[in-house]
Amino acid sequence: MENMSFEELLNQTLKEIRVGQTVTGNIVNINSQGEIFVDLGYKADGIIPRDEFSYSENDDPTKLYKVGDRITADVVKLNDGLGNVLLSSKKANSKIAKQEFESKVKNNCTFTEKVTSVNDKGLIVDYRGIRIFIPLSLSAIPRDKKTEDYKGKEVTFRVIEYDEPSRKVIGSIKVLLDEAKQVRETEFWNNVEVGKMYKGTVTSLSSYGAFVDIDGIQGLLHISGMTWDRDKKPSDIVQVGQEIKVKIQEFDKENKRLKLEYDKKGENPWNLFVEKYKVNDIATVKVSNLTPFGAFVKISNGVEGLVHISQISEKRIAKPEEVLKVGQKVNAKIINIDLENKKVELSIRELEGTSNELIEDIQNNNMDNTSNNASNNVSENVEA
Repeated sequence: MENMSFEELLNQTLKEIRVGQTVTGNIVNINSQGEIFVDLGYKADGIIPRDEFSYSENDDPTKLYKVGDRITADVVKLNDGLGNVLLSSKKANSKIAKQEFESKVKNNCTFTEKVTSVNDKGLIVDYRGIRIFIPLSLSAIPRDKKTEDYKGKEVTFRVIEYDEPSRKVIGSIKVLLDEAKQVRETEFWNNVEVGKMYKGTVTSLSSYGAFVDIDGIQGLLHISGMTWDRDKKPSDIVQVGQEIKVKIQEFDKENKRLKLEYDKKGENPWNLFVEKYKVNDIATVKVSNLTPFGAFVKISNGVEGLVHISQISEKRIAKPEEVLKVGQKVNAKIINIDLENKKVELSIRELEGTSNELIEDIQNNNMDNTSNNASNNVSENVEA
């Protein structure tokens, strides 16, 4: 050993490296071009060119590292032509990233990454150099949105297909949304109760009611659950997109069906009716519909009654239209109240010849009297 030269002794103390090996060293310099020089404990320093630093073009070596920091890189060449060992930190990081990525995929983990590019087939995201494609059908992008709007934005997804040899990696945003929806639905149906109040959004209207979305669950708000007034239509009460409060009226867990009631429906008008009226009372009513067997009349908001054809007039009539017309107001006597079945029977006939006969006839008589008086006054003035 005494006969060995200084160079031979130095070479014995220096470690051996080879192409493809992952090495770690201390940074001795970072120049203005972003090149990193590394002391590897080898006979030559290593150099990491700017384009071999990271897969992300936005990563700045001068902001992420300083002289004295340790850095890991892969050996690309033992001599870059200038006497330095050519290194690549992005390749070394790629190995680590690949291991982490495969572990996350295996454990069904979720990813949150930035969309690097888009096309007419979907979104492309990058996980530390690993390209992941999210097809349009799995992107959960609403129809009124464009894929271009998602470029540069972060999205959360899960990898549902990974084929390392072909580098085929498929991600899905939709699968996470479906899972979240399933959790919400399960929680909802486990806790739903009749009478429980929820906030919902009107999604559509029909002639018989409205459909309301309660956190992803659709319920039917029938017109009978909106208002006591039979003259109103669903569109008179709510609009698509409107947020409303609804109460659970009925539910069917097995078939996932909900029947709702609007919280602004108001008090049951039948309760008010029985407080105000009893059998033999006289009410001023409005003819709402005529049928071959009689006339339906509106007694108050939400309460209708039937005047049978036999109870319309003392004289024999073939049809209600001979005496009544829709919209006409009349006085009628309440002759029966069936509160259980919400039915009221009335009679106009029993009031004929009394002070409570047809309002319209009374008004006509008053008008005739007024006209006669006016004519008499004119005659008196002429005679004078």
